[in-house]
Amino acid sequence: MAYQTIKVTEPEAGITVITFARPEVANALSTAMGRELLDIWSRLRSDTDLRVVILEGEGRHFQAGADLKERNGMTDEAWAEQHRLFEAMIRAQLACPVPIIAAVQGAAMGGGCEMSLACDFTYAAEGARFGLPEAGLGIMPGLGGTQLLTRAVGPRRALEIMTTAAPFTAEKALEWGLVSAVVPADALMETVRGVARQIASRAPLSVRGLKRVVHGGQDLDLKHAMDLELTVYNHLFTTADRREGVASFNDKRTPVFEGR
Repeated sequence: MAYQTIKVTEPEAGITVITFARPEVANALSTAMGRELLDIWSRLRSDTDLRVVILEGEGRHFQAGADLKERNGMTDEAWAEQHRLFEAMIRAQLACPVPIIAAVQGAAMGGGCEMSLACDFTYAAEGARFGLPEAGLGIMPGLGGTQLLTRAVGPRRALEIMTTAAPFTAEKALEWGLVSAVVPADALMETVRGVARQIASRAPLSVRGLKRVVHGGQDLDLKHAMDLELTVYNHLFTTADRREGVASFNDKRTPVFEGR
C-alpha cells in the first residue's frame, strides 16, 4: 500500500518510525490517514524483526485530532462508518506486540492525544500541549481515551480533564504521569531514538513478553496476573536468547540476541 498521509521509515535495524504527514492541517486525522494507519499497524504486528516503534508528527505538531473540515456536514451514517475505521485503527495500534514511543511536539489534541495514550510511553517537547476537547464539540473521546486516560491518571483527574475540555501543558502531563520526560524541542527525536536503541538492544522475546504481561495483567486479579507472568517467564528461560544472555554476561561481551 502506497501511503499518502503517513510516512514509514526504518532508520536503524528493528526501529520503525511512523510519521503523521499532513503538516498543512496539523496532521489532522482523516479517513485516508485512518485507513493507512490501520494498514501499517496490521502489517507491523507480524513483523518478527521489529523491536520498537516511534510515532511522531511532521512539522510543528504531533496530531491535532480528527479532521473537522472533513467531518463538517457528515451524515450520522458516514460518521459512524468513519468511526468504525478509527476504532479498528486504534485497536490495531494497541495490539502491536512491541513498545511504541510517542514523540510529541506542538499539539496532541483529541484523537492525537488518544493515540499518544495508546502508545506505551511518551516523550514531549517543551511547549507541547495535550487535550481532549470533545465535550466542547458535543461528543466524547471514542478511541479509548476515557479508559486509557483513567488508567494513567486515575478517575478524578481524568474526569476533570475530559469534562473541562481544557488543554494542558507538557509539564502538567509530566506531573500527572502521562509523559516520561519533557525535553527541548531540538532534542526530542535524539532522546526518543536513544531510548528506542536501548530497547532494541535488549532480548526481543523478553521485551515482547514484558509488554504482554504488563498490559494483560491490568485486567486480571493478582493471582491470575502472576500466573500470566510465570507463563511468559517459563517460556523465556528455555530460549536461545536466555542462554546467550547468560553466556555473554560471563564472557564479559555484548550479547547478540536473535529472538529465538
